[in-house]
Amino acid sequence: MNATSETAERVFVAADVAETFTRQLLVAHGLPEPDAAIVAACLVSADLRGVDTHGIARLPGYLDRLRRGLINAKPNLKPARVTPVAAALDGQDGFGFVVGMCAINEAMAMAREFGIGIVAARRSTHFGMAASYALPAIEAGFMAMVFSNASPAMPPWGGKDGLLGTNPFCVGAPGGKLAPFLLDMSPAVAARGKVRRAQRRGETIPLGYALDAEGRPTTDPTAALGGVVLPIGGYKGSGLSMMMDIFGGVISGAAFAGNVADQYKVYDRPQDVGHFFLAMKPNLFVSEDDYRARMDTLIECVRAVPKAAGCDEILIPGEPEARLEAQHRRSGIPYSPHDLAPLHAEAAKAGVQRLPTSDRPLG
Repeated sequence: MNATSETAERVFVAADVAETFTRQLLVAHGLPEPDAAIVAACLVSADLRGVDTHGIARLPGYLDRLRRGLINAKPNLKPARVTPVAAALDGQDGFGFVVGMCAINEAMAMAREFGIGIVAARRSTHFGMAASYALPAIEAGFMAMVFSNASPAMPPWGGKDGLLGTNPFCVGAPGGKLAPFLLDMSPAVAARGKVRRAQRRGETIPLGYALDAEGRPTTDPTAALGGVVLPIGGYKGSGLSMMMDIFGGVISGAAFAGNVADQYKVYDRPQDVGHFFLAMKPNLFVSEDDYRARMDTLIECVRAVPKAAGCDEILIPGEPEARLEAQHRRSGIPYSPHDLAPLHAEAAKAGVQRLPTSDRPLG
């Protein structure tokens, strides 16, 4: 395949149309409408924000695990408070998106009453873009932290075999008059979703993303998926991944230390992913007005730093994604036809109408 021509070809889909299509596919697989709406909104939000490795292109994999009984379509989620400000949540192998929204809502409920709320979730599944759970907290006026562990994909620093996950973490803080701070990242140089996308499209990956099964640097995504991805900053990224495994897996009672099941390789048991959610009022130590003003000062000072050669603008974490979302809401979300083909195949099997696309931006 000619990777250049493939990546240049795009079709456009309105966000609400993509959500409706995704929701219908999920309902056809037994999800209740409210839960299907949560999953669809999270997946499309990722595409809107340019995090397409965690968007609707992942849906066929989720549907496969639903059909195999490895994702519970109808969990009965009931957070159990262990203190007034902490709760445990058994995800019952439900969709991580549904578990995550239940957890952050419970964390916010505790924070409204007591200033802070923490939820640790176990027996969950892949929950997509971590920012999906910080965003509603920010919109409600809370600071938020979201951590998760994941299946083994990355070696500890100095090792060759995958033990640690590309465990994501997100930290969000509301702004004042200016935009909020929203850091959403993985301790890996590149998420495995980027490697899988390159594999689907017949592309290579940059050197430095991954090692093959023999521990050799590779640009072949198939070889990379048989090997490991690399941590950012060497031992620093390795340490961050361990921290996420502690907060996501160790304290929650979920799988950890390399025992989270890989959703693309392990079909004899559910994943047992662990998550950690924290919501906190930003005015616990200073007044609300003072907090907001101080956040604006911080952002203004960051933006005012003299720019390095070749740099036109200093951006705040979350700002590039917010700009992409605004653009994609106007133009429609750009998708590769190659990535949509498996979705159309799923739609045909489920009796759902094919996703309508446009060859041109919508507006």
